[in-house]
Amino acid sequence: MRLAGQRRQTILARLRAGALDVEALSAELGVSASTIRRDLARLAAGGQVLRTYGGAAVPEQSLQVRAGVNMEQKRAIARLAASFVQQGETLLLDAGTTTGALAAELAGMQGLHVITNGLTALNALAGKPGVELSVLGGQLRQISLGTVGPAAEHALRRLTARRTFLGADGVVAGRGICEATDAQSALKELMVAQGQEVYVLADADKLGRAISPSWTPLPASWTLITDARASAAQLAPFRALPGVTVLIA
Repeated sequence: MRLAGQRRQTILARLRAGALDVEALSAELGVSASTIRRDLARLAAGGQVLRTYGGAAVPEQSLQVRAGVNMEQKRAIARLAASFVQQGETLLLDAGTTTGALAAELAGMQGLHVITNGLTALNALAGKPGVELSVLGGQLRQISLGTVGPAAEHALRRLTARRTFLGADGVVAGRGICEATDAQSALKELMVAQGQEVYVLADADKLGRAISPSWTPLPASWTLITDARASAAQLAPFRALPGVTVLIA
């Protein structure tokens, strides 16, 4: 039983680093695929993982939990992102903790129009005299405190922005941003389309991470802003893409 418990902890650690399929887990741990499936079933029954087609992923963390993770790095990323913003611009801010930190950095600026689906950004900017706010309506995801769905997409199609700032569960070079639901990914894709320049704000833990099942492709040219913990190996796939600018906060 102790070995089984250790094996399940290893499975959880591998899944936190990125979703793996059953065959990959089986080969890594030297056990049969049926053993891995039984382990995943036990972990799923305990709410520790979510089963996916052919494998599993860890459950999405709430915004409250994520708010306490890597906040120093997220604030550094936010400060660097804010340095690109100029007076008079219209911005698109995604929901999330890092974009919420960016909103806090923008709160003292003048002449900005901020479009957002995130309550973190809304709370940081509401009532600021120099900021005009447009809030994308729709269905509120309680776990991320962001709106999604047809109503949000309909409103966004009528708006364009100078810069789009996106958060992510994970970002993979050449593939895009992963998120927990199709609705989140669809809204992010529209944010990409409606912005002239796209910035992905992702701390080092999210680089190369394919932890969630839904994907948003990124344009040929975009900017990644990450933190100083990112390794050369993590950054190399992004730096190899000719249209991607990599910035370290």
